[in-house]
Amino acid sequence: MEIDLPEIVAEVTAAFERYEQALVSNNVGTLDAMFHDDARTVRYGVSENLYGHAEIKSFRKARSPVASGRKLSRTVITTYGRDVAATATLYERPSAPGRVGSQMQTWVRFPQGWRVVAAHVSLMDA
Repeated sequence: MEIDLPEIVAEVTAAFERYEQALVSNNVGTLDAMFHDDARTVRYGVSENLYGHAEIKSFRKARSPVASGRKLSRTVITTYGRDVAATATLYERPSAPGRVGSQMQTWVRFPQGWRVVAAHVSLMDA
């Protein structure tokens, strides 16, 4: 297996950045589209555990927007072959001073493009 093929890393980086832009601008349609539409897709959040695209979509619809001043650091994007990737990043946001969050996502390439199949978000004291 080839790890971190430059062209695949570039594709996943673009998808990751598109997701981040949708998150901070509260573009719910794009966020919904970037998660794989399947009952097996999972998102564990700071205060919720969501199973399946329908639960994730309902959460997004009801959620308050993320602070636009969110800053990422220590982002790592690793690809495995041409169709699987993992992303990890730390984040800070103005609405949670003194706290640091972490976000991990597993991405898979589908015919319609890169989609998140599993995600985990946490927030803790810095």
